[in-house]
Amino acid sequence: MAEKKRRGPQPGSEAARRGGQAVRERYGPEHFIQMGKKGGETVRERRGREHFAMIGKKGGEQTKKRQGVEHFRRIGRIGGMAAAKSTSSTSTSTTS
Repeated sequence: MAEKKRRGPQPGSEAARRGGQAVRERYGPEHFIQMGKKGGETVRERRGREHFAMIGKKGGEQTKKRQGVEHFRRIGRIGGMAAAKSTSSTSTSTTS
């Protein structure tokens, strides 16, 4: 089986970093956003939404092993406080 020859510099190298900076200067950061969305859509088409659910679950399990259940409690409280704050500011701005 013939291996595909990859074009461009070795990922993570100084040359790759300079190439990425040149692309950003030429096309702007939106270019990378569009490329990421396009890649995500391709993965979803090929592997389905279940793939993202599976890798999300694996990531959550690893985070739980590394940081413990308390990490999720803490970030849940932070998210709850942010949601409550945005809800209260929305409700106070609509009442006169």
